[in-house]
Amino acid sequence: MRRRPPMEPRQKAKLICFFLACIIMALTVIATSHLRAILGSLAVTRVSNMVGRIMTEAVSAAIDSGDIQYQDLISLEKNDSGGVAALVSNMAEFNRLQSSITQDILTHLGEMSDTDLTIPIGTLMGSALLAGRGPAFSVRMQSTGSCSARFANEFTQAGINQTTHRIILCVDVSVSILLPGFRTGTTVSNSFAVAETVIVGEVPGTYTYFDSGNPVEDDAFEYSINNG
Repeated sequence: MRRRPPMEPRQKAKLICFFLACIIMALTVIATSHLRAILGSLAVTRVSNMVGRIMTEAVSAAIDSGDIQYQDLISLEKNDSGGVAALVSNMAEFNRLQSSITQDILTHLGEMSDTDLTIPIGTLMGSALLAGRGPAFSVRMQSTGSCSARFANEFTQAGINQTTHRIILCVDVSVSILLPGFRTGTTVSNSFAVAETVIVGEVPGTYTYFDSGNPVEDDAFEYSINNG
């Protein structure tokens, strides 16, 4: 039987280099997958916190400036006996506030478009013992967002023959996050009570609200708010 000649040192070196390259490539793929998961999670958390703060600051600024007043948003129509018969919204003022707050949020979102995400090396290892330890490196994170806002109403019993009418501003911000080699995204939603009043006496029979997002004939609807 003929024996296979032994491999030359150069062939052995090539074979060893080939196996090492395969191992390095496999480890790189695993590390990249793990890195993407961690980077994506950290980026979403960072952006969500920043967006939440921007939303709160924008709404708080509008309230503190006195731009949001219940009497400017809602007109109380009374009956012959002086009781509140209906609530009618001032859509011009609603639209102005919605546009102003939305634009303020978008302006601040534009200012945070480029952000550095700093991550300790130990965090990438996936070990609880090494999390937050070791030298840190920075990753450039870019984000773009869109904002939408709408108003809602809340009626709650405040006492005997008393009803609290609260105007709620609902804000939704969708953000697309660009990271090296991939992208992710998140949506941040929050609700803010921007104005309220206590209606004393009989609860008004109707509340008429016009949503300017649709044709007027489709928007006029009445909410029955009788306790019975």
